[in-house]
Amino acid sequence: MNTQSNRPGDRAPGTGPSAPSTRPHALVPHKNPRVDIKRSYRLTFEIGMVLALLTMIGLIRAPLKDTSEFEVVLAEQEIVEIEEIQQTRQEIKPPPPPRPRVLQVVSDDVILDDIELDLDAGFDMNEAPEYLPPPPPAPPSDEPVEEEEEAEIFVAVEEMPELIGGLASVQECIRYPEIARKAGVEGRVIVQFVVNQDGRVTDPIVLKGIGAGADEEAVRCVLQARFKPGKQRGKPVRVKFSIPITFKLRDAGTQ
Repeated sequence: MNTQSNRPGDRAPGTGPSAPSTRPHALVPHKNPRVDIKRSYRLTFEIGMVLALLTMIGLIRAPLKDTSEFEVVLAEQEIVEIEEIQQTRQEIKPPPPPRPRVLQVVSDDVILDDIELDLDAGFDMNEAPEYLPPPPPAPPSDEPVEEEEEAEIFVAVEEMPELIGGLASVQECIRYPEIARKAGVEGRVIVQFVVNQDGRVTDPIVLKGIGAGADEEAVRCVLQARFKPGKQRGKPVRVKFSIPITFKLRDAGTQ
């Protein structure tokens, strides 16, 4: 029996240098730079884009010639003449100035003493009051009457009017009104009037009254009074005057 030993350097059967190799050789790519597909594609794309842009620009700039024929008919315009109307301005007249108001000054400075009437309350109620008739009018004069303009009314003059007969003449004229007596009405009535150049009383006005017929009685007696006319620079003038008249009832037991 032969035994073979594995020595170093011994080759395995079939592994000698003369044994042919069965591994296929690796393939090495070889490219021709002149026929590079990617490079030629990019160049062709750029050239195409340039040509497309040039064609588009040429179409836009090229003048378009329209071969169709048409006729434009313009309708005749109607001319309307507008007449200018001149505007008229209406003049507004200013309103007339208001008349000056004449203020009548009421002076309380010229007032006679109060006339206090102490009448007996026990007077017979059935007795009718006696009223004095008004004085008769003055007889007509043969002298021509001169039309005089309304004289100025003074409030204060150099010589004030004087009551002829004094306050007693007015007191004797007063009759206590029956209504005021029954109702027990008392108080002061102030009468304002004008003393004319002849001493007569005109335009009486009740400045303060108490009613119940006392105001009318005071006016009646004032109209019957006569005055010495007031004077200004020695000439008779119209003067405004006031008299307060007090109506007062007296008890039967009072003296």
